[in-house]
Amino acid sequence: MPDPRQLARKLLPWYDRHGRHDLPWQQDPTPYRVWVSEVMLQQTRVETVIPFFKRFVRRFPDVAALAAASENEVLHLWSGLGYYSRGRNLLAAARQVVAERGGELPDTPEALRALPGIGRSTAGAILALAHGRRAAILDGNVRRVLARYFLVREWPGGSAGAARLWQLAEICTPAKRVADYTQAIMDLGATVCTAREPDCERCPLAPDCGARREGLAALLPARRPVARRRPLRRICMLLVLRDGGDVLLERRASRGIWGGLWSLPEFADRESLLAWCVARLGRAARPERLPVLRRSFTHFDLDIEPWRLRAGAAAGRVEEAGRVWYNGHTPSSIGLPAPVRRLIEGCLHGGEGPGQESSDGKDGPLRRARPRSRRSRPPAVAR
Repeated sequence: MPDPRQLARKLLPWYDRHGRHDLPWQQDPTPYRVWVSEVMLQQTRVETVIPFFKRFVRRFPDVAALAAASENEVLHLWSGLGYYSRGRNLLAAARQVVAERGGELPDTPEALRALPGIGRSTAGAILALAHGRRAAILDGNVRRVLARYFLVREWPGGSAGAARLWQLAEICTPAKRVADYTQAIMDLGATVCTAREPDCERCPLAPDCGARREGLAALLPARRPVARRRPLRRICMLLVLRDGGDVLLERRASRGIWGGLWSLPEFADRESLLAWCVARLGRAARPERLPVLRRSFTHFDLDIEPWRLRAGAAAGRVEEAGRVWYNGHTPSSIGLPAPVRRLIEGCLHGGEGPGQESSDGKDGPLRRARPRSRRSRPPAVAR
C-alpha cells in the first residue's frame, strides 16, 4: 500500500498547476463563506452552486445578517438548489452562533459539530480552508480518491468502510499547506478521479494507485452491497387559478420534502382533492386532470398527479390561514420548489406542465411518469 503520508507531496505540485484557484468562496475565505459554500456543495455540483453562493452571500454577507433573516427569505434564495433542510440548518446555526457567541463561528471541531447541519467533514473543511488548521475532510470526491488510491474495497457507507477512509484521511492530511491540500484532493476527485470515466492518464497519483493497478477504478468506491428498489409514492396537487394569473399556494410543514416552502395544495388521492373542491367551490367546480409527472428523490420516487381548477370569481372562498395567492406572471420572493414553479409556469402558459428528462434527486426537471418495468432500476443520484 502507498504511504499515506506521501500523498500531499504528490498532489500539491499538480494542484499548483492544474487546480481550481478562482472559485468565489476561495476569494476571502472567511469561516462564514467557507461554511456556506461547504453546505451548498453537499450533494451538489460546483457549477450549480456558484450562482447560488454569490446571491446568498450578497444578501447575507455575514452570520449576523443571516441570523436576522426569515426562513422564507432563506428558502427563497435556496429555491432550485434542493435539499432544503440544508438552508434551514444554516439559518438555525447562524441564530445559535449569534445568540451564544456574538456572531463569531467557533474554531474547534467539537463546537462546530454542535451546530445544526455541521458534521465531521464540514467542520474539517471550515478549519482547514478558513483557518489553515490541520483537519481532515471526507466528502464524496475525497472518498472516491482515497478508496481508489488505497484500494479500499468496503462500502464507504458502512461502518468498516467509513472508519478505514477516515483513518486514511487523517493520516494523509499534512501539517503544512493544509488549505491547499484540502482543495487539491477535492479538485482531483471532481475533475480527474471522477465517478465515471476517470482520467487516469492525467492523474498525479496514477503510478501508485491500487484501483488502476487492479483494473478496479470503475468499481470503486464500492456500491451498497444490496441494491434496493426505491418505493414509489403518489400524491395529487391542485392548481387553483383565478383571474390575473394568481395561483393558490400553501405553506408546507417544516419537515419532509420541500419543508417550509410554499407549494400547491396537496392531497393523498383524487377523491380527497375533489371533495376539497366541492366543499369550497360547490358542485360546479370541475377540476381538469393533467398528465402525471414523476420526481426522483434519493430514497424514493414520487408521482405527482396535477389537477387544474379555474376558480374565477369564486376563488375568494378558498382563502384560509396558511395559504396565499401567488402571481405566476409577477412572482413574489417566496420559497417555492423549482419543480412546482415549473409546473405553475407550464399551466399558466397554456401547457400541461413540464415533461422533461429524469431529475437528479434535487430540483432537476420533472418527467412524465411511465409504468415501471420489472427489470428497471432506479437512476443513481448525481453528485
